[in-house]
Amino acid sequence: MVRFVPFLTAAAYLAGSAEAFAPAPSQVRAQRLASDGHVAAADRALASPTLLADMLVQTELPEKIYLPKDKESAKILGGIKIGTRRLTVITGASSGLGLNCAVALAKTGRHFVVMAVRDVEKGKRVAKEMGMPDNSYVVMKLELGNLQSVRDFVFNLKAFKSVRPLNNLICNAAVYKPTDPEPAWTDDGFEQSMGINHFGHFLLVNLLVDDMAKAKDARMCIVGSITGNTNTVGGGLVYPQADLGNLQGFEQGATKPIAMADGKPFFGAKAYKDAKVCNMMTVSELHRRYHDSTGIAFSSMYPGCIAETALFREKRPWFRKAFPWFMKYVTGGYVGEVEAGERLGQVVDAPECAKSDIYWSWNGGAQQVGRWSKDGKPKGAGGSGGEIFENTQSDAVKDRGTAMKMWELSCQACGMTEKDLPKAAMSP
Repeated sequence: MVRFVPFLTAAAYLAGSAEAFAPAPSQVRAQRLASDGHVAAADRALASPTLLADMLVQTELPEKIYLPKDKESAKILGGIKIGTRRLTVITGASSGLGLNCAVALAKTGRHFVVMAVRDVEKGKRVAKEMGMPDNSYVVMKLELGNLQSVRDFVFNLKAFKSVRPLNNLICNAAVYKPTDPEPAWTDDGFEQSMGINHFGHFLLVNLLVDDMAKAKDARMCIVGSITGNTNTVGGGLVYPQADLGNLQGFEQGATKPIAMADGKPFFGAKAYKDAKVCNMMTVSELHRRYHDSTGIAFSSMYPGCIAETALFREKRPWFRKAFPWFMKYVTGGYVGEVEAGERLGQVVDAPECAKSDIYWSWNGGAQQVGRWSKDGKPKGAGGSGGEIFENTQSDAVKDRGTAMKMWELSCQACGMTEKDLPKAAMSP
């Protein structure tokens, strides 16, 4: 067996180099051109009070992600449409992993899918393009970068489904901003990687636990990542490592100008990894607190490295071209979007996945570099093929003390009250 160790070293250097995470030259040039343009515009504005006033209004009133006008009217009478199928919500279902999972579940005939997306029209378009049966889904507005939008979505979901409970919730949506030199913020003032990937989902799962407790064989899955687990190749050897510290940033409110969970300066690649640690800790805490009283199976999973997903859209062009080849033929971690979607769907559909507090993986789980195979594609690194199995998370992810602290501080950050917390009996 060949271990591809030299390639692993190269991979760690490639992903960890400052250049790999720096903004592309075109971005820098665009910033300089924009700066030059602002100077010229300012000179013109001095000679025109009206133009100056317009510029000030544009500068002082930045557009929000979610406005009152964006609130979607509630759909009703969904119970008739759903029928006897399992009702499954998937966030981020208009592209990549989420979309392919929605397609896979809808085509089984056993699930009615709620595609929870930012852009409703796009969601409707791609569902038709992917051939989803017309009566197998509905598209609903959900902007995870705005906590009021999360509440609006839950209200609309309950109005749509009426008294029947939600069977499955898949928290998949995520943003990844490794090249951003400065943080971008959600409407609530959170750094976007943490705000969308963690806080938005954190509020969502808490608001839906009691409803799901009424369903038979209910399952809730939050998509994890090897990048948040330091016991994997991608999480332990590729810089930077996930590290929540003592959650100093959360203790300070986790809002602007505090961009990182540990309170340190912003680092886009690390912000994503930290958010994934919080995702996986949330699953463990949900299980510890509510599994015994609700019967809900809480789980996380790693679908494999979907190297061509839009999640890497902010990487440089050369990286986006080379990365899929590298993951497929060198590390063996590559998996296509269709197969990854089927894997995610399996977690909420297959009888063998009804267990709680499990971190599901396939084909080695990316805790090693792939081994040689006769077809020329390394095997055993979490990539295509292989059987599902119960993977092991890192000690940092399993740290109960930090997970409990993360939970309490997340409740505070999301402005949750007793009314928002699940009424289900909580285990000690």
